[in-house]
Amino acid sequence: MEVKEIKSEGLSREFSVVLPASEIEAKISSRLKEVAQTAQIPGFRPGKVPVTLLRKRYGPSIMGEILDRAIGDSSQQAIAEKGVRPASQPEIEITSFEDGKDLEYSIKLEVIPEIKPVDFSQITLERLIPKVKEEDVLKTLDHIANAQKTSSSLKKKRKSKSGDILIIDFVGKVQDKEFPGGKAEDYKLELGSNSFIPGFEDQLISKNSGDKVEVKVTFPEEYGAEELAGKDAVFSVKIKDIQSPVPAKIDDELAKKVGLENLENLKQKIEEEQSKEFRQLSRLRMKRKLLDVLSDYCDFEAPPKMVEAEFNSIWKQFEEQEKSKKSESSSKKLKKVNKSKQEKEFKKIATRRVSVGLLMSEIGKENNIQVSQDDINQAINTEAQKYPGEEQKIIEYYRGNPEAAQQISAPIYEEKVVDFIFEMANINEKEVTNDEFVKLLEKESKEEELDKKPAKSKNKSTRSDKKTKNTTLQNQKDNKT
Repeated sequence: MEVKEIKSEGLSREFSVVLPASEIEAKISSRLKEVAQTAQIPGFRPGKVPVTLLRKRYGPSIMGEILDRAIGDSSQQAIAEKGVRPASQPEIEITSFEDGKDLEYSIKLEVIPEIKPVDFSQITLERLIPKVKEEDVLKTLDHIANAQKTSSSLKKKRKSKSGDILIIDFVGKVQDKEFPGGKAEDYKLELGSNSFIPGFEDQLISKNSGDKVEVKVTFPEEYGAEELAGKDAVFSVKIKDIQSPVPAKIDDELAKKVGLENLENLKQKIEEEQSKEFRQLSRLRMKRKLLDVLSDYCDFEAPPKMVEAEFNSIWKQFEEQEKSKKSESSSKKLKKVNKSKQEKEFKKIATRRVSVGLLMSEIGKENNIQVSQDDINQAINTEAQKYPGEEQKIIEYYRGNPEAAQQISAPIYEEKVVDFIFEMANINEKEVTNDEFVKLLEKESKEEELDKKPAKSKNKSTRSDKKTKNTTLQNQKDNKT
């Protein structure tokens, strides 16, 4: 095999590969001998079929099989021989081949850039430690009690007001025709809950028990049922009773209603859940800060094709999100989008994702970070639990689909790399309350929005990307192992 480098520009490489005709012929002859052992041809015993007859009958299919295998094996060998690491799947094009002659083909690819090691001792991050206050627990208890509230008829008659619970019968019509889901009897509606179409509940305020009310509303443009979206509707409503809410008492009985032994257990559970959620949000914040720091280490060129693929993914997602709103206003907004400006912004995000993904992949490679089969099995089982009754189907799907298993392993790998960096970096811990944490997140969110404005744009990568693209990271991991 002869391998020549015919192009080296930036991260682009192109190689010419020549496989001798003798090597191709030897592979074909070997394969024909294998076929001869089982070939069923009238007049010949297995293993006694002449090679010339086998070549005539099976030659074309064997030739295709051999060429595919020869190109696959030799291209990997050629890439390894030249000491390059592909950033994506190489493009292979046969340039010359005839039966009995040398096979010539080209390999076009982009390579992973040279990435300098990161000095983790120079990375300083802040870890926020949750400090759950008793008042936070009490607020949650109030919400639970409110969710478990009952209602009772008014002892003294009066007009309805926000917060009341009405017992109503209603029939809705669009263009004088009833529609599915637009009719109910003895329905409990809390005024002010905003559980009905905007404007519906407002028209039932200051009414008496026994009143019949004609409620006129317009379904929102983004309403889930497309046949009703944006349509005017009229509801004939009969108010059968006006009731006042009766909050549940915060006691052991309330705890039992939600599946716990007593009030003390409920308080402990609330504190545990708040702390858990807080820690998850704190870790997410710390990870986002880490990615911002790592972006400053990405002083290398990102492979253009990888960036293009990532950009296309971002743009497609953007279009789908806008179109899913199903409103005329959002459609107009999409049309008015300054595509050039939007593309520029998304290109920055795509470049950042690819660059940070490559850097994290390099860190994982250099520190022998791997995803075990146990890690994958656990993730698959977790995913399967989201589909009660179909768990086994989900498990079998992932086990029989390598690409799906690859997708589920990618975020695991990313989190392992992140955890490794956390262990190596300087971490300053700070105890904060829920309120302090919320205010901090709001402040940082505003700062990020300001960073996005053109007047304050910087050369460093945009902060609008919240996480590194998992597929990018995992693809690079695979190319390096």
